[in-house]
Amino acid sequence: MWQGILQQLSETLRREFNLIDKQKIRQEGNNSYYLIRNQTEKFFVKISDDVQESLPRFICESDNLIALSHCNHVSMPKPVLVGKAKSHAFLILEYLQIKPLEDSRHSFLFGEQLARLHQWGEQKEFGFDQDNYIGMQIQPNPWNKHWHTFFAEQRIGWQLQLLHEKGIVFVDIDKFVARVSSLLAHHHPQPSLLHGDLWHGNVADTGSSPCCYDPACYWGDRECDIAMTELFGGFEPEFYQGYESILPLDFAYEERKHLYNLYHILNHCNCFGGHYLTDAQKLVDRISSQA
Repeated sequence: MWQGILQQLSETLRREFNLIDKQKIRQEGNNSYYLIRNQTEKFFVKISDDVQESLPRFICESDNLIALSHCNHVSMPKPVLVGKAKSHAFLILEYLQIKPLEDSRHSFLFGEQLARLHQWGEQKEFGFDQDNYIGMQIQPNPWNKHWHTFFAEQRIGWQLQLLHEKGIVFVDIDKFVARVSSLLAHHHPQPSLLHGDLWHGNVADTGSSPCCYDPACYWGDRECDIAMTELFGGFEPEFYQGYESILPLDFAYEERKHLYNLYHILNHCNCFGGHYLTDAQKLVDRISSQA
């Protein structure tokens, strides 16, 4: 396997990559993570022994990182190569030495950078050129001119249907999708390119700048990215100060954020179950009764 990976890497670099060190960083299910290096270069390598499942995800991850790189406002590891070798899929990225994003100056800077990403581009519709993945689940991205329809159907309705197929029912899907659409009907955001999975575990500090990775990009309401930063531990206060110094949030964001975070809670129900089922039911009930 490694011989095939290194041969393909050499072909991509157009020079021989003479491996002098390979360190396994961690193992997560079918995925293994490595640091490889030669005399002058280091790369981060994701390897999976499930080609059918992982290769499409790796391709999407690479494509999403490339999409984010086009704006030149946020930093991320550059994708180098995605492919398969024997019975394994792999993704090779630029290696970045990272630590948690806790520095107040870099937190503020990342807030500014994210705001500029959200201001970038002239897309007129919501969606993306391809479906991709949110965690392990497919994230459908058909283009739609109307945000309320896109979010209600392709985010909330999609996740509820996946749960329904597993025998988990929180609410009548059609009625709730109509409810979500109605709550967003008078909200008309400009489409922004979103990271899409912006929790604190997908951002870091390289020492010289903040960076992000593992995106699930699409063009949507910028508030979706901000809402997710408040889930699963949240970001430093300076991040929000930096963001609002460039692109202040609307006062109604405080209500919409619960609706937007329901998408991620439902996705966690699909992926993990457990206490997320209770969290989801509470949010569904809150949204159902929202004036």
